[in-house]
Amino acid sequence: MSRPRPRPRGERGPTRLVAFNKPMNMLSQFTDDGNWPGLGRVLEMPGLYPAGRLDRDSEGLLLLTNDGGLQARLTSPKANTPKTYFVLVEGVPGEEALAALRRGVTLNDGPTRPAAVEAVAEPHWLWPRDPPVRFRKSVPDAWLKLTITEGRNRQVRRMCAHVGLPVLRLIRWSVGPHTLEGLPPGGWKELQA
Repeated sequence: MSRPRPRPRGERGPTRLVAFNKPMNMLSQFTDDGNWPGLGRVLEMPGLYPAGRLDRDSEGLLLLTNDGGLQARLTSPKANTPKTYFVLVEGVPGEEALAALRRGVTLNDGPTRPAAVEAVAEPHWLWPRDPPVRFRKSVPDAWLKLTITEGRNRQVRRMCAHVGLPVLRLIRWSVGPHTLEGLPPGGWKELQA
């Protein structure tokens, strides 16, 4: 069986890197899937593609670029690019759970790298969740600031669940040096590539 030929590449112009604050319940692709809207509903950026993914039910920083090499550098596990999340979890995180995350936990697809994690106050920059969700008032919740250097499928959610802290809300704050600073949900800005 022959391998498909690479598509000819047109002139892509200068390298672009865009930070987008992905709202809740939006896919990390430009096309809708029949159930959920894609990025094309709010962004018109031909030639740009997401560098990595952010689950439909997660919010926050999604980087887009027109440079395949930059995209690979941002997403490759070998690059060890730190990704920081603010995570609302159900329950009160004890030192044992935090220590397990700091050591790394073993998931069904193998051990994770150690995470930097700390319990924090609710972020001052936090926007209201849309759509609003009511959590059980009888169960305490807490915010964590968690940084990983991998990017497995639903990794932060699975790590937190593994230590008994189900995720209620997950917001990616940063990828490497790039942050959400000053970006409302659905907002975007050009970055220095």
